[in-house]
Amino acid sequence: MDTESIRSMSEYSSKSKYKSHSLKSGGNHKSNSYKNNTRTARKYSDSLNNPYETAMAPYQTTVMLDDTRDGQDVVEVQILPQDENWGENTTAITGNTSVQSGSMEEMGALWPDTEQKSAFPILCHRYIATTLTGLLSLVAFLSPLAMLVLPKLGVFSPAATNLSPQQRETLLNCGAECKGVLVSLAFKMFLLAVASWAIFLRPVKATMPRIHVFRAIVLALVSICCGIFWLFYVVQVTEGVRATATGEDLLEYRALVSYSSSLCDCLLCIHYVAIVLMEIRHLQPVFYIKVVRSPDGESRSYPIGQLSIQRAAVWVLERYYTEFSIYNPYLERLPVSKSKKNASSFKFYDIEGIGSNTLQMSQSRGTMNGHARRRDSSHNERFYEEHDYERRVKKRRARLLTAAEEAFTHVKRSHHDPGGGSAMDPYEAAQAVFPTIARSLQKYLRVTRQQPRHTVESILSHLALCLTHDASPKAFLEPYLSASPVLQNEKEQKSLQSWSLICNELLTRALKDGTVFQLRQNDLSLLCTVHKLPHFSIIEEVINPKSNRFVLKLNSETSV
Repeated sequence: MDTESIRSMSEYSSKSKYKSHSLKSGGNHKSNSYKNNTRTARKYSDSLNNPYETAMAPYQTTVMLDDTRDGQDVVEVQILPQDENWGENTTAITGNTSVQSGSMEEMGALWPDTEQKSAFPILCHRYIATTLTGLLSLVAFLSPLAMLVLPKLGVFSPAATNLSPQQRETLLNCGAECKGVLVSLAFKMFLLAVASWAIFLRPVKATMPRIHVFRAIVLALVSICCGIFWLFYVVQVTEGVRATATGEDLLEYRALVSYSSSLCDCLLCIHYVAIVLMEIRHLQPVFYIKVVRSPDGESRSYPIGQLSIQRAAVWVLERYYTEFSIYNPYLERLPVSKSKKNASSFKFYDIEGIGSNTLQMSQSRGTMNGHARRRDSSHNERFYEEHDYERRVKKRRARLLTAAEEAFTHVKRSHHDPGGGSAMDPYEAAQAVFPTIARSLQKYLRVTRQQPRHTVESILSHLALCLTHDASPKAFLEPYLSASPVLQNEKEQKSLQSWSLICNELLTRALKDGTVFQLRQNDLSLLCTVHKLPHFSIIEEVINPKSNRFVLKLNSETSV
C-alpha cells in the first residue's frame, strides 16, 4: 500500500495543471512535503465544507493559484468588497482542489428554477376551462333579456306580415301586471349578477389535471336549462305569431315576460345548487389529512372535508405555502465546529517501504476497531453536535438582538424640518445604522445557513421599511429569526408553482379512509395520508352534588 499510494499521488500531481513538489527525493523530505501538502489541502477543504459563506450577493471573489512558494500549492483568495461592513469572512469556492468540493454551478443546482415558460399548450390548459365557463355563464345570464328584446326588434315579424297595426300593438302591449313582472325580473337579474360575481367570478387558484366534477355538473345543468327554454321559446313565439296572423289566438307580450322570469328563477336555483356543491359541501370536516415533507420530515395534520383527490392536493398546497417553515437543504448536515473538524482520524503510511506483516496487521486491526467504536458512538456524536449547534445558534441570536436594540437607539424620528439638511430619509438612515448590526447579523445568518435568502439590498430595504413604520428591533429581526411561512422565501414568490400529483386512484374520486397521494416538486415531496374522523359518542353523566364534600385528615407528620 505504501509504494503504490506514493506512486499514485505522484502520477496525479503530474497530470494536474499545478506544479507539486517531487516525491522521489529522500525519505525525510518526502514525509515533510507530504505533510505540508496534506495540511494545505485539508485547510482548504475545510473552507469548502461551508458553502454558505460565499452566498452574500455584494461580493466578487477571485481565486488565484500560485506555485512558486517552495514548490507547494498555495491558494490565495482576493476579496473585493462593495461594503466594508459586510462579508468580512467570505470564502471562495472552487472545484479544482478537492474531489469532494463543490462549485458554484453545483450550488446553483440546489435551487433550480422550476417555473415553466409560458407556452401555448400550458396557457390553453390553464384558461380554456375558465373561458368556456365564462362564455356559457354570460349566455345564460343574457338569455332572459334577449327573450324580452327580440320581439321588440321584430325578429319574428316576417311570419306575421299581414298583421294589422292594432294587432301588432296588442301583441307588444305590456299592462300593469306585465310591468310588475318586469320589475321582479330586473331585481332577480341584479341579485343573480351580484351573487355570481361574489362567489364564482374569482381567479382560478390551480390548474388541475382532471375535470372538476361538480363544476361540470353545474355547467351541464345551465346548458340543459338554457337549451330547453330557448327551444320552447322559439316554438311558442313562432306558433303564437302564426296563430295571431290567422286570427285563431292572440300571443301577448305578458306571456313572454313571464317566460323570461321563469328562466331567471331556474338560473337562481342552479346558482344555489352550485354554492352547495362547490362551496359548502366540503366545509364540514370528515377526514383528517397528515402531510409529511421529505427530506426533513416536517409534518402537519389538518381536518378536511369531502373533496376529490386533486382538489385536496390544491387545498394541501395552500396550507403548505402559508403554514410550513422554509425548507433549508443546507441544514440537513449540521455545521461542525472547527475543533471537531481537526479531530479527525489519521492514516499511517510507510514512506520508506520498510514494514512487517505484524505492523500491517496491527494497523489494520486498529483501524477496524476505530471504525467499530465510531459506529457504536455515532448516535452519541450526533447528540452532542445538535446540542452544540443549538448552543451556538442561541448565542448568535442573543448577540444579534443586543446589536439590533443598540442600533435602533441611535435613530430618532424628526417631526419637523431642522433646516440644516441633517435629516435623512429612511433608506439613508438604514444605511447609517446598518454597520452596527451587520457583523452580528452575518454571523447569525451563516450559522443558520440563511445567507442565500437574504442579500444586503433586501436587508437594507427591510430595515428602511421598519424605520418608516417605527417598528421595534424584534419586528425587524422577525424574517431572520422565524423560518415560516414558505412564501416568506423570495425564491418561492413566483406566479406559477408546478407540482406533480402521484396517486394510484383516479384523481376525480372523493377522499376516503386510507387514501394516499404524493405531491412532488424537484427534491421536495409531500406525502399525504387521509384518515376518517371517528364518530364521537357523548353520554351525559350527572354527578350528585352531595358528593362534592371533603374532610380534612390531619396527621402529625404533615405540615398542615
